[in-house]
Amino acid sequence: MSAKPQHITFSSLDAYELATFWSKVTGYPLADDDFPGDPEASVLAPTGPILLFVTVPDKKTALRNRVHLDVQPDTTRDDEVARLLGIGATLVDDQRRPDGRGWVVLGDPEGNEFCVERSAAEKAAMP
Repeated sequence: MSAKPQHITFSSLDAYELATFWSKVTGYPLADDDFPGDPEASVLAPTGPILLFVTVPDKKTALRNRVHLDVQPDTTRDDEVARLLGIGATLVDDQRRPDGRGWVVLGDPEGNEFCVERSAAEKAAMP
């Protein structure tokens, strides 16, 4: 027996707004039936689990997430960090190393942390 993950669920103050941010991050569409003010909204990944956002009444209280997403861009890590900061992410921690390795921890508009890794091309170019 096994269980396949169907959703990665985020508690949020505004499900639609946070789902819209993550739709821009991933390039995946929102569900057709999601609209501003909806208590739930989904970002539809072509494979793997759906990102589900559920409105809750309280703000995030923990300093760090116990679970977070790592994203790998199709551009350079640095270009992707700049893009994500431009759409509303915030810098939490910069773990880039002088040799090109490392990652950047960003926060989404509600403070949920996620990491931006190097692209596949950047990883392949490393000795």
